[in-house]
Amino acid sequence: MVNAKIVETDNEYQDAILIRRKVFVEEQDVPIHLELDEHDHKAIHFVVYDEEIPFGAGRIRTSEPHVGKIERVCILPEYRGKKLGNLIMQCMEDYAQSNGYHKLKLNSQSHAIPFYEKRSYSITSPEFLEAGIPHRAMEKLFI
Repeated sequence: MVNAKIVETDNEYQDAILIRRKVFVEEQDVPIHLELDEHDHKAIHFVVYDEEIPFGAGRIRTSEPHVGKIERVCILPEYRGKKLGNLIMQCMEDYAQSNGYHKLKLNSQSHAIPFYEKRSYSITSPEFLEAGIPHRAMEKLFI
C-alpha cells in the first residue's frame, strides 16, 4: 500500500533524507551542503512509502505568518510518471490548511512547472538558478 505521511520518528526523518540525497545530490548533482540546510531542523517533513519502502519526500516550513514554503519535493525515478507526486503534495497541502496557512509558496524546477500548475499553483517570478538548476517561484492561495 502506498501512503504519504508526516515524519514522526527519527527513522522516518532518515528515510526522507535518504530520498533527498538520492534525487538531489546523486541524480541532480546538488552539493550536499545546499541540500541539507539550516531549515531542516525547523521544517515539517513528509515521506511517501510503498509498503515500507520510502520513495518520496518533501518538507514545509513557515516563511511568514500564515504562509508556508514547500521545499525539497522529490520522487525516486522508478516511481515517477505514476501520479504519486500528487500524493505527497496533497498530504502537505492538507497539513498546511489544517494549520492555518493561507498561502503556499515554492520554487519549482522549470521542468516541473506543469505538475504544480495542475495543482493550482501560479508562477510568480521569472526563471532563476538555484543550485545551478533553472527554477520559477510559484504560489497557491487557499480561500
